Order: sequence, then C-alpha cells, then structure tokens
Amino acid sequence: MKTGTTDLAWRIGGPQGSGIDRITTLFSRTCASLGQQVFCRREYHSNIKGRHSYCDVSVGPSALSSHAEYPQMLVTFEPESLCRHLDSVTDQGYLICSADDHDENLESLGYLDTRILQERLQQLEQAGLPLTAGGLIEMAQIRGVHAFAVPYKSFLSSLSDELGLTRKHVSPVINTLAVAISTSLLGVSRESLEYALEKSFPGQDDVLRMNREAIGIAYAYVQSNFSPIELQLRQYPESREQVLLLNATQSVALGKLAAGLGFQSYYPISPASDESFFLEAHERVPLVNGEESGPVLFQTEDEIAAIAMASGAALTGARSATATSGPGFSLMTEGLGWAGMNEVPLVVTLYQRGGPSTGMPTRTDQGDLLSAIHGGHGEYPRIVMASGDVESCFYDAAQAFDYAERYQLPVIHLLDKALTSTLQTVPPFDIQRLCIDRGMRYEADHEAKNPVQRFALTDSGISPRPLLGQPGGQHWLTGVEHTEEGLVTEDPVMREKMMEKRARKLLQAAQDIPANEKWQLYGDREATLTIITWGSNKGAVLEALAMLEEEGIRARAIQLRLLWPFPAKELEAILSTAAPLIAVECNCSGQMQSLIKSQTGRACEHLILKYSGRPISGESLYSALKQIYGGRADARIVLRNPDE
Repeated sequence: MKTGTTDLAWRIGGPQGSGIDRITTLFSRTCASLGQQVFCRREYHSNIKGRHSYCDVSVGPSALSSHAEYPQMLVTFEPESLCRHLDSVTDQGYLICSADDHDENLESLGYLDTRILQERLQQLEQAGLPLTAGGLIEMAQIRGVHAFAVPYKSFLSSLSDELGLTRKHVSPVINTLAVAISTSLLGVSRESLEYALEKSFPGQDDVLRMNREAIGIAYAYVQSNFSPIELQLRQYPESREQVLLLNATQSVALGKLAAGLGFQSYYPISPASDESFFLEAHERVPLVNGEESGPVLFQTEDEIAAIAMASGAALTGARSATATSGPGFSLMTEGLGWAGMNEVPLVVTLYQRGGPSTGMPTRTDQGDLLSAIHGGHGEYPRIVMASGDVESCFYDAAQAFDYAERYQLPVIHLLDKALTSTLQTVPPFDIQRLCIDRGMRYEADHEAKNPVQRFALTDSGISPRPLLGQPGGQHWLTGVEHTEEGLVTEDPVMREKMMEKRARKLLQAAQDIPANEKWQLYGDREATLTIITWGSNKGAVLEALAMLEEEGIRARAIQLRLLWPFPAKELEAILSTAAPLIAVECNCSGQMQSLIKSQTGRACEHLILKYSGRPISGESLYSALKQIYGGRADARIVLRNPDE
C-alpha cells in the first residue's frame, strides 16, 4: 500500500504557448530513463497563449501517487513564475531564474492576477526590498533558497550565431535551456537528456540539432559557473524496466482499442478532446495481410449528434462510445434517455471539469457525480463507474464495454481533469486481464415471420439482442414506451412491466459484479479511522495513509469504483465500524457523501473538500487528517492552495 518516497519535487512555469507541457515531458522522460518513477501534473489556463502554465514533477525510486505542493526546485525563464511560485519553494530549495529579468517591475506583468500582485508588493514593501523580480529573489534567499541566475538572452544570441538562424527562430528553445540547466545541476548526464530528446522528436533533425546545441550551451555554462549542489537526481539502473509514460486520456484510448472499440463520436471540448485526438492518430492498425483495421472516429456538429450517432453504431453491434465533458454531457441527456429506453449498450466517457456552465474548462472538479447517476428525463438504468489513477483508466475503459453489452444499458465512465493532466510512469498493461463479454445476442431464425421480441420480459431484465440489419431480427425502436416488439404503447400494465424490466437490470448488475470491481480497501483493515473517496483523489489518499502509518496512526481508505448501482450491501460491515468516517472529494457540496447517506443511512462525521479547480495533494490531506485524529477539526474542511 505504501507509496514511494520522493527524490525530487520539481516545478517549471511559463506562459502558455512557450512549450511548458512539451518540455515537462522531456524532463519526465529523462527521469524515467534513469530508472526513476515519475508523477507529473499540469496546470494551465483556458486561453491559448500568454496566461500562466506550470507543471509539477515528482520523481522517486518507486511508484508515486500524488504531486508535491512544495517544490524543491523551481525552474523559470520569466518573472511571473517567481511571483506565483517562489513562496512555495522549500527552505534551502533551489531556484533557476533569468538574470535578464532582475530589474523587471512586478507591476508590468500584465497577466498576473491583482490579488497575487498586491500580496507580493506588500511582502516586498514590508521587507524593504525593491518591487522587482530581483526583490523577490532576494526575499527567497533570506530564507535560504539558492538562486541560480541564467543569462538566457546571451544563450539565445550564441545559439543564433552558431546555427545561422534568426533570434526569433531559436527563441522557442529557451525552455530547453532552462531544463538543461536544472538537469545539469541535478547531476544528470547530458547523454541522458539527449536520449530523451530523441524520443521526444523522432525524425525531426532540425529541431534535434537546435535543441542539442542549446543543451550543450547550458551544460557548459553550469560546469564553468556553478558549483555542484547537494540535491542530486539518483540513478536506479537495476530498476530500469520497461514502463509506459502516459496520461489518462491516452490510457483510456488504449483501453478502448484493446477492448475492440468500433466507433467513437465526439464534439471537441476540453479536456475530453485529447482522447479522441489520440484515437484519431492511432485508429488505423496494419494487419498481417497488409490491410488496416481500427475504429471509426467521427467529429460531429454538436453533442446531441454525437450521442445519437454513437447509439446508432452500438445498435449495429459495434462497440461504441462518445467522449465529452460536463457541458457536453448536459446536452447529451436526451440522447442518453433514448439509449436507456431502447436498452442500447453505449459507453459515455465523461471527463469532469469545473462548472457550472462553461465554468473552468481546464481545471479539475468532481461536480458531475449526481448528474451522471440521476441526470436526464425520467428513470432508466445506467451504470456509473470512476477511475482512480492512470493505470486503472485502461482496464476500466475496457470493462465499461463489457458492462454495457452484458446488461444492455448506457455506462458512464467518470474521470476528471486532474487525471487527464497527470503524466505518470505505469507498468505495461496486461492484455490477458481483459475478458471480452459481448452479452446476450439474438440467434436469428431465418424462417420466422413475426417481429423479434427485442424487449422480451425476462427475470433478469436482459433480453436477447438482435442487431440492426440482422436477418430475421426485425424489431422497432422508438423514443416512447413500447411493447416487447418495440411497438408504441401507453397501456398502463405494459408500462409497469417495462419500467420494472429495465429496473431489474441494475439489480442483476449489483448481484453479478464482484466486490473487488465495486470498491477497494487500502491501509490497515482493522483500523476504525476510515477515509472514503472516489476518482483521482485516490493518489492523495494513498500518500496521506503512508504518512499516517509512518507516525503509527492506524487508518484505512475505501476507494469507490462503482458508484451506481451503489454497493451499499457490500459496504455495510465496514461502514458500521468506521469511527470516524471521513469523505474526501473535489466538489463544494459533498456529492459522494450525500450518495452514501441516501443509500446506506450512514452519515460522514467529517467532509474534506477542495473546489478551487486544483487537485488534492497527499501533503494537504495528511495535515487535515492529523487535525481530525487530534480532535481539532471542524466537520467540514476546505483545502486551499499554498500559491496562485
């Protein structure tokens, strides 16, 4: 259960459009090539260019599950990152910054939030320091932060002269220079960084040449001007096994492909679009006979069309899905109801983000839980499941199709933006774990002249499923109540029978699905201090459990995977012994807590929430749990960010 120890907590910041995400991937690949495990989270604004973006990378010898709130090394090449993050750098930590911005007045930073600017100006005035980037650096040095000022402009001029290119052409490699300075200080060989560079830009010779030259300039400068630092990034060649470095959207896409995805529709929306874009880039796979195979990806005019097309594809027998985020899911609810009425085995991958309305398109949230369970007109069965980490996204995405076809209903696979922005090393996926279940199919009787009873009343609620176009499988599909053949009816007796038939599916699913697919228990099984959570909070909970264990505090955690039908019966025994029961989630109202109380009658004594749009860290959760353990906590605890 224990999460790994961290050798390094590293952060880089800069304006969007300056390649922060790309350069973070380069740094992460470099660390992974050393045998290190990597956990990276990315935070960015919803505009395209200019506003601030930053990434945290935690590195250690064994698997990590959460980001670090307080970096040991902050890497920058512009002054806004200093204003936003310098207070978060650990005492005796390290700062790589631009020597060219030393005299930059903080009031000239156009994108800096007024609140943050006023806080920094007040700090500098109280310390009697100049209101500049240099003043911030001096303030950090007073508390022991080691600053390394780098002449980026001089580096770029040298690179321009060396390659015979314009300054504008070489300016994008400023982030490579920043990363190379940090890896050199951390004791990482130039060869390791260049190896990761080649993996990042395969076949792009001009890009590789320019970045190699930048790396050479940076390493030479560090060797000539800086002394070795105490913080060194260790190598673990004995554990340098094959790993995957990917995020949740990629993991979900690979899981769908492994499960036999046949069709996916989507309308572009953040952060869900990345999954469909990845599938489009990998949809055609060469076969042994020279032909190509793969799913059909279709970008629609809106979300209503997306879910309607996905339902149509599912009715033909294709494993079909659509991917969206909160606003798109709201538009899909009518189509979701049609799929529920017609018992369509459809998967909806729902990437949660900050709401309501447009909300915060690039920030995380878990505000769609109750909408996923109850949203839409009328009552119809659906299964709602949630993934807790990047690795489980692969297996959950595949299993969602099995649930959909086995029980002939929509399955909503819940993720959140925190997972999509988590880049993580994971072991290679075990395809043998996947067991494809296509559910109950109709065996055509070619001699039959009567329509098929597509919605035959069965004890389980599940009827043999004919496919569109299947010979001998004639039936009707409408959006209104129907008979067993699918013909329109308003007969009250048939209405009751059909409502009860559809409802029996959930009873069957609750009975069939094993407990280990519904929830997982971590920590000390006999402890009474009990945390219950869902989604991407899993990583922070595991890290907090490990920290509590190191102090001899007994605790356990329940990670809910199946949210609907809710596993009330299976949780009854453990919830009855929880003292206290602590809910952890990323929304304002405590939707999971409400669900638990409504389904089990058990109320949570404490609710730990975060709804700033940023994910929960293990460090902040540990502090809140310590307060609860010590009897010093309120019933409702809201976690705040240390910066921004």
